Amino acid sequence: MLNVYKLDDLNQEKIKELCIRNADIDSNIRSTVENIIEEVKQKGDSALRAFAREFDGVNLTQLYIGKEEIDSLSAQGGESEKEALRLAYNNIRKFHETQLIKENKVETTTGVVCWREARAIQKVGLYIPGGTAVLPSTFLMLGIPAMLVGCAEIVVCSPPQKNGRVNPYLAFCAKLLGIERIYLVGGAQAVAAMAYGTESIPKVDKIFGPGNQYVTKAKTIIQSESQTAIDMPAGPSEVLVIADNSANPVFVAADLLAQAEHGTDSQAVLVSTSLDIIDQTIAELEKQLLALPRRDIAAKAIANSYAILADDLPGAMRFSNEYAPEHLILATDQWEAMIDKITNAGSVFLGHLTPESAGDYASGTNHTLPTSSYAKAYSGASIDSFVKKITFQHISKIGIENLGPAVQVLASLEGLDGHRNAITVRLK
Repeated sequence: MLNVYKLDDLNQEKIKELCIRNADIDSNIRSTVENIIEEVKQKGDSALRAFAREFDGVNLTQLYIGKEEIDSLSAQGGESEKEALRLAYNNIRKFHETQLIKENKVETTTGVVCWREARAIQKVGLYIPGGTAVLPSTFLMLGIPAMLVGCAEIVVCSPPQKNGRVNPYLAFCAKLLGIERIYLVGGAQAVAAMAYGTESIPKVDKIFGPGNQYVTKAKTIIQSESQTAIDMPAGPSEVLVIADNSANPVFVAADLLAQAEHGTDSQAVLVSTSLDIIDQTIAELEKQLLALPRRDIAAKAIANSYAILADDLPGAMRFSNEYAPEHLILATDQWEAMIDKITNAGSVFLGHLTPESAGDYASGTNHTLPTSSYAKAYSGASIDSFVKKITFQHISKIGIENLGPAVQVLASLEGLDGHRNAITVRLK
């Protein structure tokens, strides 16, 4: 079960070691992914079909499904599930619409006006995982902001099911989003296809979406080696729960397992000021595991996780900020006083009745978040992820007279006479 550490007994090296996850120490994952990327670059669609046979066990004659098949598939499935997806769609849309902000123009000097305007990234690629679990919620999380900002082309890739199609609920999400084609490609090969383009799959400008270590490694490689950007390193899921004596061990265990069931390489960390809460949570983990259909996956993830006993909540938060979790849950009555102390986290869940599952599906916030401590520098997906901000400026006659002399001085200071002259000819 969970290994338990006392925070005061840990030196900086041990804390650093505990905060490392999904490290490709022997570069085995990198080597495999580089080979996959090269195959796709060289062989295009034929490589994608070969990988579908190898990894998905499917022989594909066509690498996508179109509008008619999407319509047909979306008609399947239960109404209660579809109603839940509609509710999630509406909440996610409401939250993201508030981010569509037009910035004001600023007169920095009399006669000098500057401002920024957002422009949609024209071609975006959405990777929707479909390995051990199919995630229609991810489709909504990425498709809604892409749709709201007006991306001209939205390329969607998701691994094929054993029948050579996609899950009906993915098709239903496609209908909600107005997307008429889904490419049947998964894994690192999907990232490569969207980064470089194939006969069937268009090259995109930016790739979005979470995935396993192979998908994440592919994203980091193509960001450095191609002209395609990525949203963030969003790899295997993780959660850190800070709990004190007011926490409910049943809730805490359930939250830890909710992340652990994503995959064997997921991680669930408990940082508590109470040894009793840790012990009770471990007992609950053993109990609740038995009821989970994905208990074998969750058990392996829990075996690679741990608990830490901290002296107080500030100490627990210091560890959390170093860990920089994808999901942070504050299972304490004192959550409000702790908000200002959070510096590194992807998304935060406050209080005893705010499970991370709500954010994964339907509260409205985005669940595509940075993992593996990248929350120290990256934000989760949002409207801003799908746009570029372009700056504008306009200078009038009085503006060039006011600003020009200072620019001349600065250009001379740097020895750039051409810059100085561009001002001088206007002042004359």
